[in-house]
Amino acid sequence: GTIMIPTWKIYPRSQSKDTVYLKNVITDPTIEVGDYTYYDDFVNDPRDFQKNNVLYHYPECNPERLIIGKFCSIGCGAKFIFNSANHDLNSLCNFPFPVFFEEWGLEPDVKAISNAWENKGDIIIGNDVWIGYDAIIRAGVTIGDGAIIGTRALVTKDVEAYTIVGGIPAKPIRKRFSDETITELERIRWWDWDDEKIRQNISVLQSGDLDALSAL
Repeated sequence: GTIMIPTWKIYPRSQSKDTVYLKNVITDPTIEVGDYTYYDDFVNDPRDFQKNNVLYHYPECNPERLIIGKFCSIGCGAKFIFNSANHDLNSLCNFPFPVFFEEWGLEPDVKAISNAWENKGDIIIGNDVWIGYDAIIRAGVTIGDGAIIGTRALVTKDVEAYTIVGGIPAKPIRKRFSDETITELERIRWWDWDDEKIRQNISVLQSGDLDALSAL
């Protein structure tokens, strides 16, 4: 039978249907999303994230995954572009003939089709990552915890934890905190606390007081 998810578990803000908890609208088993990660879309229905935002994603040909951690904020129009967008650069032609096997009298061959593009691997997003409006994340990229991806950035390389990147292609702008603070935040991993501990310490999490957080 169908599992009914309470409306508030899909729309965490009673005043708006623009924002969804992503894990509760995903049905594709190759997409994993952590608790409280939300997607906000004021153009399309945010429940259609899988169709509108996870692109060139054909796991039946390429066993590729999108993995997003907990407490991420994903801005309107952010896109995750998978391997079928990467035509094989070793081929003398750009045209992916195996994809159009009927036209050219070729045998339908999943392996030949998947070989018609470069497979750069999964996209893995850490926890507490903020992905800005219309940003694009390419296949094979890993983004560390606490990173910030600027508006319309094109992310082609891995992003370190707690680093702000922007531009086309995206380049590091600055680290959000000192290396010592980043190491401590990665040790604390507040996003793995239980809900009650988080609820009691929101003011500390929102402050700039690392000592108070460490003391917890």
